[in-house]
Amino acid sequence: MERVILVRYGEIGLKRANRAAFVAQLARNLRDRLPGVRVENRFDHLVLRGAHAPWVLERLQRTFGVVSTSPALEVAPELDAMEAAAQVLVAELAPRPGTTFKVETHRRDKTFPLTSPEVNRELGRRLLARFPELVARMKDPEVHLRVDIRDRAYVYTRVLPGPGGLPVGTGGRAVALLSGGIDSPVAIWMVAKRGVQAIPLHFHAPPFTSERSKEKVVRLVEVLSEWCGPMDLWVVPFAHVQRAIRERVPEPLWTVTMRRTMMRVAERVAQRVGASALVTGESLGQVASQTLEALAAIGAATRLLVLRPLVGMDKLEITGLAQRIGTYEVSVLPYEDCCTLFVPRHPRTRPSLQEAERAEASLDVPALVDEALAGVEVISPAAPAPAGA
Repeated sequence: MERVILVRYGEIGLKRANRAAFVAQLARNLRDRLPGVRVENRFDHLVLRGAHAPWVLERLQRTFGVVSTSPALEVAPELDAMEAAAQVLVAELAPRPGTTFKVETHRRDKTFPLTSPEVNRELGRRLLARFPELVARMKDPEVHLRVDIRDRAYVYTRVLPGPGGLPVGTGGRAVALLSGGIDSPVAIWMVAKRGVQAIPLHFHAPPFTSERSKEKVVRLVEVLSEWCGPMDLWVVPFAHVQRAIRERVPEPLWTVTMRRTMMRVAERVAQRVGASALVTGESLGQVASQTLEALAAIGAATRLLVLRPLVGMDKLEITGLAQRIGTYEVSVLPYEDCCTLFVPRHPRTRPSLQEAERAEASLDVPALVDEALAGVEVISPAAPAPAGA
């Protein structure tokens, strides 16, 4: 009898010819996230051995590609062995008189001599004899004992949900513009759930922004790393760009000009890191710079695909997701980034591409981009250790 963890995946099992590559990436991600744990690839699930630390389950629930997990006892596919495992699990739950229970069997090995209903009845009968305080109930039992019969048998009582999605690393690489606000960390989380390896890029503008604002973004990357794996944060100095825009660009077009310059810097970073797309936290209509016209003018500054995973979400939806993934509390810390401090009094809400290009004609944009990239700082924050690690 051995304690293991069953890891189930969902849509990657439907990838047909590419399925092996997706499963292999998930297994690699698990090995990286769970040092010392052995990962075995079975036909439609993974088995983890040596995963006894309580924080392992917490990390599994934050690993994209994992649909659900179950701490289980692995035994020989024999009725007596399955009964012994079931007794151990029920005893650990310390049932009180009247505790309801149910046995549910999946006989995936059709050579096993008993059918699933027969295993249910026989194990249920034996458990009632061993634990007279139990009461059988098929609907909404307090103890749901599950038995999975394959080449080995797995007995468990818990099914813990994972985040689902695709394993990080199967969807390519993208540079993600990361401010200190609520939206952009959620955008990174959403593309990571689709398998994209995100490289966060932050624009820092001292003295307009403080060192605390950069520390806040580092903390956001630490939180996101709990979901996405290790990420290098690229920090680009941007105060000189903002000064030039203030001096030479009409105020209503400050924001669109600044965002277009950011896209050019991000494209250059993407070339360095081998990324094929950019990611932003823009949501259609949320602020003046996020109208269709403004988004089109901003996106035209780069030849790369621009992913906007939040485009159809409202602020309440984004905030709710930020709270769930753990970035919200950091995002609302009162250290403003260069975007929030650099806002015109009356922004142009529907700028055309021609207007945007005329506005920046007085700028030496290539030189500004080169100067920004010359001052790049790459930070490698560490994901916080789980509780109990």
